[in-house]
Amino acid sequence: MICGMTNIAPPTSGVQLVEVAPELAGQRIDNFLFTYLKGVPKTLIYRILRKGEVRVNKGRIKPEYKLKGGDIIRVPPLRLPERDEPVPVAQGLLQRLEAAIVYEDKALIVLNKPAGIAVHGGSGLNYGVIEAFRQMRPDAKELELVHRLDRDTSGLLMIAKKRSMLRHLHEQLRGDGVDKRYMALVRGNWATALKRVNAPLLKSNLRSGERMVEINEEGKEALTLFKVLRRFGDFATMVEAKPVTGRTHQIRVHTLHAGHCIAGDTKYGDEDFSREIRDLGGKRLFLHAYMLTVPLPDGGELKLQAPVDEMWAKTVERLSAP
Repeated sequence: MICGMTNIAPPTSGVQLVEVAPELAGQRIDNFLFTYLKGVPKTLIYRILRKGEVRVNKGRIKPEYKLKGGDIIRVPPLRLPERDEPVPVAQGLLQRLEAAIVYEDKALIVLNKPAGIAVHGGSGLNYGVIEAFRQMRPDAKELELVHRLDRDTSGLLMIAKKRSMLRHLHEQLRGDGVDKRYMALVRGNWATALKRVNAPLLKSNLRSGERMVEINEEGKEALTLFKVLRRFGDFATMVEAKPVTGRTHQIRVHTLHAGHCIAGDTKYGDEDFSREIRDLGGKRLFLHAYMLTVPLPDGGELKLQAPVDEMWAKTVERLSAP
């Protein structure tokens, strides 16, 4: 069996042998199994890896093993008790997400994701946006996130309802076909001449499991284009950020590198600046995916904008007050 990004039913009664498709070369075995064994708790996946029940080319491997095209993975039988069924998502959250939809057709959903909601479950969370939408759209059997937003970032998020749309949008994202623009409230007076930050980014995981990203020559190329939208004296600037590449935490680390961290960023920000913004009522990360242009398979184009939430709007209003 050749396996791409297909989702196979998780609990299995017999041993499965899976051949890794060339396009999955370089992916870690644990990440592969999270997708392949959708719905299986991560603790169980790590347990079968640790006990050597998962084999690659008949040998034991560690969770960080990177797959090669043509690898043969042995997946052991798994039986999950009934109680491991997906946790029902709270009705209040379902209603919030339904109200956040800005576009929907037979193949695509785009929502204005609220800040503070993860895009998927994991890391102690039973569910996120994608799990909620699978509950809300039970007839859409192929629902998948097209891309991700950090939990604390708000704004336009695409969910494919069909595999063909997912493939199309992934091609567009790889080929710069999708234009995503963010708004960020940053510390200090951003110079008009500072229009691009081109600095490689390297991901690392701290001992706590927290993911951090830093500027490092050994990292992946990363480019963000910036434009000043509004100034608040020397105290703060609203900038537009257009990530040309799509690296983890790219805008947050690039603004920090430029000397202008984002308000409310607990990981890469400045606590004094964030506290002053909090005093104005801004108790969130001030990063919002506000504009999206997407080429559609039929040759048309989808252009969407998402308004900021009330907290953001009121904070900016207070910042502007004389």
